[in-house]
Amino acid sequence: MPTRPSASYSFNLRVKLSKQVGTLGSLTTAIGCAGGDIGAVDLVAVVDDSVIRDITVDAASSNHAHDIVESVRKLDSTEVVSVSDRTFLMHQGGKIEVVSKMPLTTRDDLSMAYTPGVARICEAIHHSPELAYNLTIKKNMVAVVSDGTAVLGLGDIGPEAAMPVMEGKVMLFKEFGGVDAFPLCLATKDTEEIIRTVKAIAPTFGGINLEDISAPRCFEIEQRLREELDIPVFHDDQHGTAVVVLAALINAIKLVDKTMAELKVVVNGVGAAGVACSKILMAAGVKNIIGCDTKGAIYADRVENMNSMKSWYATHTNPNQERGTIHDVIHGADVFLGLSVPGILTTEDLQNMASKPIVFAMANPTPEIMPKEAAPYVAVMATGRSDYPNQINNVLCFPGIFAGALACRATQINEEMKMAAAAAIAGIITDNELQPEYIIPSVFDNRVVPAVVEAVKEAARQTGVARPILEHVPVFFP
Repeated sequence: MPTRPSASYSFNLRVKLSKQVGTLGSLTTAIGCAGGDIGAVDLVAVVDDSVIRDITVDAASSNHAHDIVESVRKLDSTEVVSVSDRTFLMHQGGKIEVVSKMPLTTRDDLSMAYTPGVARICEAIHHSPELAYNLTIKKNMVAVVSDGTAVLGLGDIGPEAAMPVMEGKVMLFKEFGGVDAFPLCLATKDTEEIIRTVKAIAPTFGGINLEDISAPRCFEIEQRLREELDIPVFHDDQHGTAVVVLAALINAIKLVDKTMAELKVVVNGVGAAGVACSKILMAAGVKNIIGCDTKGAIYADRVENMNSMKSWYATHTNPNQERGTIHDVIHGADVFLGLSVPGILTTEDLQNMASKPIVFAMANPTPEIMPKEAAPYVAVMATGRSDYPNQINNVLCFPGIFAGALACRATQINEEMKMAAAAAIAGIITDNELQPEYIIPSVFDNRVVPAVVEAVKEAARQTGVARPILEHVPVFFP
């Protein structure tokens, strides 16, 4: 399914052009006719009778970029010198680094930051372990942990290949929430070994963000770590998605004048995100949720293609025991949540939904149905993509949730904190601002994180998971 040119498939094209009049025009025309979107055009050098230029071009895919370059190669007066994928260039040498908070320029600096002065800091923490939050990075440091088994839409690609995603996650923590984080990709798929490893490294960190671990293992790993650690453990693929979905739905149902209790919600994809979204919607008051996987609707006593989490799902959802394919159970649905495969929905499906249907088509990069195709039949549409309105994006959630949890030194991130975060995100958009193409704030809205932080801190205090904070830290130890 074709998509628009975007920066994610952009490239720098260095070309050598004849000085003949019209050569640059022919080049830009060739790129445009091939569907490329030209950004910058820069002069690099003039050599004899030729001009060397750099052209920045956005494409819609890797194959599209290749086709654009080939169309340029066919021009008589143009030589392609080099082609550089801008996304690959961004990742050269990795996207993050470790820097010191203060300079080491004198012997005094060195004696305090390291030996002999650091020994007294170690002794202080040894005698009062809670001082680790004041005297080490633990106060504001999260581990981003993955085994690389469920990366984006790529699946099981292994720990090395997963690292660019984890580095990106770390950047989002810092840029959006001011939270320091470090990526840890583990060379094991064994549930017990992952749990042991995370427990072993936990003293360094104030929180654990589990990322891209396949279902159903991710459920047990998260549950066990939540039970066995005294710091927040958060599987963002599950709960980050769920929080933002709830925030979007809170506002969407205002537009269609419906309540949570009266909704029929169909969820396509009963993996980590699908289960978490269903749970948080149930907590918010939704009573009729039907989940579908590759074998159709999940219902009590179904035996085909089941696991422990789907068995739980079967006994807690689908109160009317509807059966059949996604196309069968979507009849009369008020809300569709897509968390699985692209292109599964048809316009006929949308017409079979209840009046004023809400569709959150979140498969990436290609949604379950494209917004342009769905537009005549839906009241509210959201996707996971940044090039359409109403992007369901976890970055609206996890930086603020962790920043809030770390700020009050919470022992966990509980359901009340997640619900509070969702309400805070939804509340950014006032009733006067609310419209079908604006039900969720932009990830660049600087009001989001502060609102989520305060809501999470208050919920943590109200539910008793916030730790007392040592306000006056001793500044001298013998």
